[in-house]
Amino acid sequence: MSKKIFRSIMTVAILVLLSGSLIAGGFLYNYFSDTLVSQMKSELSLLSDKVDSMGAAYFDYYDSSVYRFTLIDTDGKVLYDTRADAGTMENHLEREEIARAAKTGYGSSKRYSKTLTQRTFYEAKRLSDGKILRVSVSQVTVVALMMGVAPALAAVVAVSVALALFLSDRMTKTIVRPLNRLDLEHPTENDCYEEIAPILTKLNKQHRQIDRQMKELKRKSDEFVQITDSMSEGLVLLDKDGKILSINNRAKDIFKASDDAVGRQFITVYRSLEMNTAVENALCGTHSEYRRQQNGREYRFYINCIKSDDAIIGAVIMCLDVTEQAFAERNRREFTANVSHELKTPLQTIVGSAELLENNMVKSEDVPRFLGSIKSEATRMVRLINDIIRLSQLDEGAELPSEEVDLYSVAKEAVDTLKESAEKKNISIDLSGDECKMNGIQRYLYEIAYNLCDNAIRYTDRGGKVAVAVKRDGDTATLTVSDNGIGIPPEHQSRIFERFYRVDKSHSRQTGGTGLGLSIVKHAVAYHNGKIKIDSAPGKGTTITVTFKTDR
Repeated sequence: MSKKIFRSIMTVAILVLLSGSLIAGGFLYNYFSDTLVSQMKSELSLLSDKVDSMGAAYFDYYDSSVYRFTLIDTDGKVLYDTRADAGTMENHLEREEIARAAKTGYGSSKRYSKTLTQRTFYEAKRLSDGKILRVSVSQVTVVALMMGVAPALAAVVAVSVALALFLSDRMTKTIVRPLNRLDLEHPTENDCYEEIAPILTKLNKQHRQIDRQMKELKRKSDEFVQITDSMSEGLVLLDKDGKILSINNRAKDIFKASDDAVGRQFITVYRSLEMNTAVENALCGTHSEYRRQQNGREYRFYINCIKSDDAIIGAVIMCLDVTEQAFAERNRREFTANVSHELKTPLQTIVGSAELLENNMVKSEDVPRFLGSIKSEATRMVRLINDIIRLSQLDEGAELPSEEVDLYSVAKEAVDTLKESAEKKNISIDLSGDECKMNGIQRYLYEIAYNLCDNAIRYTDRGGKVAVAVKRDGDTATLTVSDNGIGIPPEHQSRIFERFYRVDKSHSRQTGGTGLGLSIVKHAVAYHNGKIKIDSAPGKGTTITVTFKTDR
């Protein structure tokens, strides 16, 4: 702004200087020209009377270094000239001033030299005898005058420009100083030019409006950050160049991004060819979706473009943790396959035995054996179906009314029920402990004790031992089932509570288990917010400890 004001003032000053000089020079030049012509007329009037009475002889007594006089006869012949030889001069009858003087008695004209550096004025008067007396004087033209005074004029211009520069600079600083001191944060508190008061008032209104908008924008930004940071899904917003505009905490964990990720290229934060290709496609308007396992979890990524007025302005990346869903789907498929297999095997045995009996292909002494096989497999199917029903009820997580239950009494009931099956294998099963009351679901607690004891009996060789203990320690109730059976290898211990999972499938088939007992135990314990601990080694037996809070 200062430069514009300075240039404007300088331009105006120079234009005023030039135009003033030209106008003044023109006026002065015209004034001197008119004065010169007036003096010529006076001189001509004085000499005409003398020449009219004395003729050309008068000039013998007249000497003028300023004016040139010429006497012309009535036929245009030059009779006398004060500056030249009259005999060598051409006829002047056709000259403008001579012709006009011959006709009207007085004539005047002016003519320029060939170089335009000189202008000559002519004044002519007709004498009483018809002759014409002419006076002339030469004057330099404006061009010649400017050339003559050029050095002086240049000095004047230089001084004037220097003075204009100095004054323009001072004036510019004087004008701009109040503007530079303006407090734009508080426009109405400035003491400045009246001309900019409306601008300051409008600026103050805009300040207030911007402040309101900034506060609203910050509030919405804070809300957006709080909402996105509380999301369980990862969310990343990118601009049209692939730079991160926003990334919530969940996305930082998924992509291992630092807190300074905003403003960086996403490709430098998460180096994945598949993801980078998806982002590039999204910025071109193509939706992308894929699943990927990382950090021990499984994620589904959705990458879409963001449009405004049909123009792509960025992309959004949504990350969903589908680990539990994938695990549930896998369990469902495995559960369906296992149930089908577990039901198909006894059904095939039943159908096969029934067909043999139906077709009288079984000896009479073998009929009881086949009927026993049918009954055994049918019983196994009933147990399997009952286990599936109980497991489904636990999966549904329906809230059941709790009551005060004596964990020792529940364990004793389970031990008494299984004593017969233990005696068949010559396995001793003993219960120790005291009364231990807690809040819970008696049926679920019985399922825990029964399945743990039943599992211990199944996987303990003949003549083995199973020990069941119930103990209270402060506000904690503990149920422990120990055996000296075949034990569980370490690599299988984390999976024995999965549905239909068996360490030794051939041995499990012989024992007749459904493969759902320990899974029921796991869900029932979880329902009571309890904990399960397993301690086992191959050939040394297994100890499973279940812990409950008695103040539940």
